Parts: sequence; C-alpha cells; structure tokens
Amino acid sequence: MKVGIVGVGRVGGSAALNMALRDSCREMVLIDTHRQLAVSQALDISKTSALVSGPRVRAGDYKDLAGAEIVVLAPGINEKAGGADNPADKEGRLRLLETNDPILRDVVPKVVAAAPDAILLVVTNPLDPMVELTRRLAIGKPVLGTGTFLDSLRFKTALAEQLGVAPESVKAIVIGEHGLSSVLLWSKVTIGGIALGSYLAGRGIDEQALRRSVEEYVRQGNINVIKGKGASEFAIGTVISRVVEIILRDECIVTPVSAYSEKYGVTLSLLRRVGRGGVLDEFEIELNKQEQIGIEKSVEALKAAMNRLDRSKQHTPF
Repeated sequence: MKVGIVGVGRVGGSAALNMALRDSCREMVLIDTHRQLAVSQALDISKTSALVSGPRVRAGDYKDLAGAEIVVLAPGINEKAGGADNPADKEGRLRLLETNDPILRDVVPKVVAAAPDAILLVVTNPLDPMVELTRRLAIGKPVLGTGTFLDSLRFKTALAEQLGVAPESVKAIVIGEHGLSSVLLWSKVTIGGIALGSYLAGRGIDEQALRRSVEEYVRQGNINVIKGKGASEFAIGTVISRVVEIILRDECIVTPVSAYSEKYGVTLSLLRRVGRGGVLDEFEIELNKQEQIGIEKSVEALKAAMNRLDRSKQHTPF
C-alpha cells in the first residue's frame, strides 16, 4: 500500500507523521518544491520506525509516485501566509482561490502522469474549489477532498465540551462548504442516541445560546488555531491519515467528504460512502427548512467561486 504526499509543509508533514504513527500504509513518498524540506521530513519521520512498525518513508520526485494507490495533494499557501486569517473577512478560505489555483494546475497533471491509477485526495484550501479544479484537470480519475470531515469533528467536540459528555457520545454532521457557509445539521444531532432537544430538556441549558457558541467555534476553528501557531495542522493531519485508511482498507464508512454532486452541480461536502474506490455513494438526508436554505447558500457561494476562477482563466480551457 503506497501513498504519495505532494506538499509536505505544516499540513502535509503532519499527515505524513500521522500515517507513520498509525501505520496507515506500507510505503510513503514525500514530494515538495523545496526538495530539502521533503528530505528532512522523511528523515525525521523515519526515526519513528524504531518505536512503531510504520511505513518506509522517503523523499522523491513525481516519477516515484508510480504505483501509488493514493496521492494526497497538499501544496499551496495556507491561510496565514495568504492573508485569509482575519475572522471578520467574509471570504474566509476563498481568499486563497487565485493564489493556489496555479499551484494545483501545475501539480495535478504531473501526478496523473506519474500515478494514473491513484485516487487523488485534495487538502489544499480553499478546499472545495480545489477539489473541483483537480476533478477537471484529472478527467475521469477518482477525486475527493477531506471536506467537512474536520468541521464535523469540531462540531462534535464543541458540543461534548459544552454538555460535559465524551465526544464519542455525540453524533454531529457538517455539510456544504469547508468554509464560512458550512451547514451544521442541528436537526441530526444526538447525544448517546438521544435527540438534542430531548437531551437538553430539564437541564437548564439555553439551546439558542449553545448554538451560537458552537457555530462560532466550528466556523472559526481554523482561525483560532492559527492565532497562536500560524497554521492548523494536527487535526487535519489526523483526518487525512484517517481518510487514507478508510480508502486503503475499504472500510465503506459514511462520512462527509468533498466531491462533485450531480444534484447541486458543484463540488461540496455531503454524506458519502468512502472505500477502496474513493467515493462509492452519495446519500440524501432530510434537511429542515433552515438547513436547506443553508445548503443553497453554500452552493451559491461555491458556484460563484468557480465562476470567478473560470473568468480569470478564460484563456486556459479545461
């Protein structure tokens, strides 16, 4: 089981370390425009093999991706470096659109040429437009992004902390954009299998105040991390390694990931069954009126982002 990672800075490096510690694969190839960074990351991570039975980790070039089953695409500028770390900014991660577009346009054809059978897992922000860009560049290849998998984990942990329960007792889902227009499915939240409203009854908790607090935490989760350390890396690194495992082990887990939706005509996160072939199925779930309005706004925001990208690249047909 061979995995490649293109872009091994804060996020790609964290993903590589997580995959080594979790024994997610048997071989890992690290690629970066800064060759020495890839070499150093491989040297550093490979030392963990003295403690855990992890994969063989090495730096390489695109040709070394031959035979890879999954290639993680993590190149590009992060929020801090790209000026997308202002909580008052209405664009959020979409501010990185024009910055990271040419980077993916350069990387994806090289990856497809070197590893034509690989599943492409995109983690570069703004996530959903970059997944869509990759899908267009890698015509016919399986492409997905981590999407709102991480947002859903933030939703779960925020609720768990506020309610004083273990995170594994909470079921909570976020769909739509991995960004400011994400949709928290409050109607689907359960605590130990109990609907949220029933759980809160008699506990003296203001549900509206709870919702405001949790929504702010989820939507600004990356910014709050960036404030003190410059990048959000550990949680997303763990999510990447987990998605890699789900695919390689054919776990067929239903989780929100980013991929193209025929229904909405745009790439965004919805509940999907993920396994050996990447995205296997897409599931429709009943949304209440507020959630449906939310997903429509998310769709509009992402379509506008792709239209903006298309207008700026009219001379470069897909």
